[in-house]
Amino acid sequence: MTYCLGIKVASGLVAIADTRLTSGTEVSTNKKVSVYQSDKHSIFVMTSGLRSVRDKAITYFKEVLEERDTSFDKLYKAVNALGQQVRRVADEDRYALNNAGLVFNLFAIVGGQLEHDSEHKLFLLYPEGNWVEVGDGSPFIIIGNSGYGKPLLYRSLKFDSSMQDALKIGFLSFDSTRVSSNDVDYPIDVVMYEKDSFQLVEHRFEKDDLDYVGKQWSALLSNSVQKLSLEWMDPVFGKMGETTKA
Repeated sequence: MTYCLGIKVASGLVAIADTRLTSGTEVSTNKKVSVYQSDKHSIFVMTSGLRSVRDKAITYFKEVLEERDTSFDKLYKAVNALGQQVRRVADEDRYALNNAGLVFNLFAIVGGQLEHDSEHKLFLLYPEGNWVEVGDGSPFIIIGNSGYGKPLLYRSLKFDSSMQDALKIGFLSFDSTRVSSNDVDYPIDVVMYEKDSFQLVEHRFEKDDLDYVGKQWSALLSNSVQKLSLEWMDPVFGKMGETTKA
């Protein structure tokens, strides 16, 4: 499984991807985010799904960028090109995968900004090659193991959140997923993009870098639970008392 999170706030983009790969009982580490940077062309791609089709689609997409990069002046055009390569891989491999009992499965988060984009963009690409764009109303996308990390994002992340807050909330969302699922883990790769900068910044965090933050968050959560009001429980415990007396 995978945990890849893309966040779009007013000031820029934040991307977080775990690196754990599981195949049966085997566990390994592999980078799940690719960065493509040239003059006024800033693109990152995160993927979830079968590694074999992921690697093939990304290889094809890199070749397209090398040959046609200057023809992409808006990010959606590059997303369309990636979608074409995903469909190409599906046409080539779906029959063999189905015969092996596997399902063609490749989702991608694509973010960045190209020279004629009015602002930074974030897209979700489906295995069928079609896509949706992230808007202001729900400023994030998760692919892979999405269930555990969403509540915190819904409660805390807003489009006008700072990039610092977005990274903080994004990490806590990853950490919530990590402690709830053994197929998501460190190291994590982070990509940051400031609006109109045309400059992507990458950084990898190991467990030792952030373990203390996770522990601090756990302590804060535990302390907050203890501080919650109790009077709302009185009707329930009152009935328990009546039952005991009877």
